[in-house]
Amino acid sequence: MSSQSQRNFSRRMARKKALQALYQWDLTNQEMTDILAQFNRFQDMSKVDNDYFVKILRTVSSKQSEIDAAISPHLPRTIDDLDPIERSALRLCCFELMESVEVPYKVVINEALELTKEFGAEQGHKFVNGVADKIAQQIRNHEINRSSTG
Repeated sequence: MSSQSQRNFSRRMARKKALQALYQWDLTNQEMTDILAQFNRFQDMSKVDNDYFVKILRTVSSKQSEIDAAISPHLPRTIDDLDPIERSALRLCCFELMESVEVPYKVVINEALELTKEFGAEQGHKFVNGVADKIAQQIRNHEINRSSTG
């Protein structure tokens, strides 16, 4: 496996573990530091980009209101009424759109869809796709316009 493939895989694993941790955080209201400690102690983190995993969790928990404010205008209901997996996937997606500009927006959206397919309700990925596209148009408009004209 090339070093780039290895990096992409470890990032994907970081997102997968982060979605699970965000779901736990959402349902239990535990401190994020406690969840991080639990994951490092009880989960197999050997294939995970741990720095990225930690960055996701620390940023989403510290900027939750900002992230939720970016998501909410694109929802047909309140963010609190979303399925917890869909809410966590959208928070993760929004984090990456805002904070990980080195990751192309299409990759960010695709990763959110794949995670929702794996962990969410049967048609949840369709909902996440629609909302994620709108968030991307708001946050990464310059990137979307550049890719559609070039």
